[in-house]
Amino acid sequence: MTDYADVPIRPASTVVLLRDGDDDLEVLMVQRNRKLVFAGGFWVFPGGAVDDADRERANGDEDEAARIAASREAQEEAGVTPDPNDMVLISHWTTPVGEPRRFSTWIYAGAIEPDATITIDGGEIHDHQWIGVGAAIDKHIAGNLQMLPPTYITLLALRRYRTTDEALAGERETPCPRVIPLMLPIEGEGGFITLYEGDVSFDSGDMSLDGPKHRTTLQDGRWVYEYSGVTDFPPLYPQD
Repeated sequence: MTDYADVPIRPASTVVLLRDGDDDLEVLMVQRNRKLVFAGGFWVFPGGAVDDADRERANGDEDEAARIAASREAQEEAGVTPDPNDMVLISHWTTPVGEPRRFSTWIYAGAIEPDATITIDGGEIHDHQWIGVGAAIDKHIAGNLQMLPPTYITLLALRRYRTTDEALAGERETPCPRVIPLMLPIEGEGGFITLYEGDVSFDSGDMSLDGPKHRTTLQDGRWVYEYSGVTDFPPLYPQD
């Protein structure tokens, strides 16, 4: 088995592009090329690594460079350019130890014109769709929209909003979770479980322990988020 413990962590950023739908807040989701090694075929939000040019434009400011990178990636992958200064930080995720590629990723939300023309790059990105937040969650639960935990958790966080203005205003007032998960295989089941701070097994990785649960579990191709009995750490998105 390859040991990826020393894989360097690269800065990256993502932008959740929003528009008002007829019945629900809509997000732009793009599908990664199925031939890609990392998350091939998965549905994601536009984004990618922060590069030297982004850092130069930002004069070394880390947050500004991440915003610039998110806007640039949206242009490269979807043909639209959200204003970096109007983006709102939703969360920050670091890829778990043991993965062959690790990123320190800022996830922003940003608005674009409702009738903006989406043009995918045809290389890394092979498809796109505007979809209501609730519909995206339902499709994932049904096994028809494959995604990673940060994408799913972001959708759950946005589910309580109905308009773009409401979402951006709400996220400006919501604390930004900074997440460094622990990912473990589920022995005998072929799935994965991702642990977060506050989970009884987070520090040790010992899944036999009883106690507070803060985790997402991959079951039948869908993620299930569980937050129960935790007192020391907040959930990754506001609970109902």
